[in-house]
Amino acid sequence: MKLSNEDVLDMLQILDKTSYQELHVQTDHFKLSLRRGEHGWTQAAQLLSKPNLVPAADGSSGREAPAAAKGDTQQREMKDGLIAVRAPLPGTFYHSPKPGSPPFIEIGSLVEKNSVIGIIETMKLMNSVYAGVAGKIVEISTGDAQIADENAVLVFIAPEKA
Repeated sequence: MKLSNEDVLDMLQILDKTSYQELHVQTDHFKLSLRRGEHGWTQAAQLLSKPNLVPAADGSSGREAPAAAKGDTQQREMKDGLIAVRAPLPGTFYHSPKPGSPPFIEIGSLVEKNSVIGIIETMKLMNSVYAGVAGKIVEISTGDAQIADENAVLVFIAPEKA
């Protein structure tokens, strides 16, 4: 099941008519949390579906890579063993939680699977973007306050060795 932007807007309109302060929804594929705040509803979403595995160039067991990876990005991932963190939905990508705050990550930052690496604003909703893998940030590909298409590469992570 895929939720459209209209589905989310419908949910928000229904919630606006209630006294609820939070809503948490979890399926096998995603987790969605909505919280009423000072400036309206904020959203934290996390995709929970299993990653697609692509065999490494040396024929080893494989690593995580999005299904839409292709071209130079896919070749770079295969060659360097990097993981591309991609935009889960289109919107404006922000490096920090609010203007003037320190960024979530910088090049060289160590992240865990559940570390927030940025926020994507879509239709006035703030959506946390998670690293999805433990490792070290080696490149930030999308600038602060830049528009990112769905599946656009936001950052590259060198995964920590198992």
